Amino acid sequence: MTDEKRGIAILGVFVADLAFRADRMPAMGETIFGTGFKMGPGGKGSNQSVAAARAGAAVTFISRLGADDFGAVARATWENEGITARVVETPDQPTGAAFIYVNDKTGENAIIVSPGVAESISPADVDAAADAIRGAAVFVTQLEQPAETAHRGLEIAREAGVITVFNPAPAAPVDDAIYALCDYVTPNETEAAFLTNLPVTNIEQARKAGDAFLDKGVGTALITLGEAGALLHTPVESTLIPAFAVDPVVETAGAGDAFNGGFAAALAMGMPPAEAARFGCAVAGLSVTRHGTAPSMPTLAEIEALLAAPH
Repeated sequence: MTDEKRGIAILGVFVADLAFRADRMPAMGETIFGTGFKMGPGGKGSNQSVAAARAGAAVTFISRLGADDFGAVARATWENEGITARVVETPDQPTGAAFIYVNDKTGENAIIVSPGVAESISPADVDAAADAIRGAAVFVTQLEQPAETAHRGLEIAREAGVITVFNPAPAAPVDDAIYALCDYVTPNETEAAFLTNLPVTNIEQARKAGDAFLDKGVGTALITLGEAGALLHTPVESTLIPAFAVDPVVETAGAGDAFNGGFAAALAMGMPPAEAARFGCAVAGLSVTRHGTAPSMPTLAEIEALLAAPH
């Protein structure tokens, strides 16, 4: 890896996370009292950018914002984390927001995302930031912005020889042509099941889903399996990377973003895929022990300490 290609370019969405903690979801028409509330920076692309930056990577984030208070939160977040923003500001549309329900006993979550102006991120926006993609070691994108926009980013990266990571979240129908542009596709079990039309409830089923991704043209399927870890599935090997045992688990929102940001940072550092996946598992493991999404992302020192600890 050359010195001038150490960074990561991430295309994605910022939304303001509005997280409510309670012991259960209310029924339709019902009002219940919660046990906590927190507002903070969110959106898969932005969260992944924060995770990668805290893990030691130089990060450029490509997106759109509204000219509003939530947009100001986004810019302050990126400035604090040292993230370079290649962002178009659109005054007549709002910055997005997400409702996050967190079970205050299990840490499990349910999320509704309204992307706001990020729904209008276009292939032309990606073309305008193509230099950042071409100059990166790794390019990452997801599906909170339009699929055709993600596709264009992957095309630019592939043409430039940049490592491509496609996190197909939230799961949505995509043209199969997108997969041939992906060095890595990183769905969780639910997303893998949706995209392959196969059940994914155990390791063997995950391997079959991995084969389906490979058949579509993906280089490597990296399927995250929650507390079981992550399955690294290639045409020549299928390895389960165990999750780190952590305690207490207080919130799982953002764990997937932590994994993807950490994995991309490790790839940009030159780690081989299995080592990079283990690094991503360490980032995710630390993130679930803390409240919040982007604020829960660990530092490089914390990640290295967990990786070095006996297990």
